[in-house]
Amino acid sequence: MIRLTSRQNKTIAKNRRAYHDYHIDETFEAGIELTGTEVRSLREGGGQLTDTYAMVRNGELWLLGLHIKAYSHGNRSNVDPDRNRRLLMHKKQIRYLESKVQQAGMALVPLSLYFAENCKVKVELALARGKKLYDKRQSMAARDSKREVERTLKDRSYE
Repeated sequence: MIRLTSRQNKTIAKNRRAYHDYHIDETFEAGIELTGTEVRSLREGGGQLTDTYAMVRNGELWLLGLHIKAYSHGNRSNVDPDRNRRLLMHKKQIRYLESKVQQAGMALVPLSLYFAENCKVKVELALARGKKLYDKRQSMAARDSKREVERTLKDRSYE
């Protein structure tokens, strides 16, 4: 077992697509309710965040679409890899997120899944607004121009 030092998070999975598809307004940290074999599977690197989203249902926060592969040494204790999982946050935070999501165009998108300092699995959630196609093009153009500037500065430093 890997022991993590303080202030060090071990990232399990990242949702890189979220930064491309959404404007990130706020981020939150939430715990996640898992079984033992799911945690062991995540330690083996078995998590996938693509097409994952969160929603508030009956005052509880749920994570839908998260795929955690079956634990290699688990037998009948393995659960469904694609089941819905409950996220753990304070009621006040959940009510705040629910009020924000009810606004037009807002969504709860998970950005990353990681082991926190206390070796518990956490999810970084973002309150995000969907990007239009022209916004995506603008962000791609800005990223490309930034890359070009860095290249030219690097070339000049070698001369």
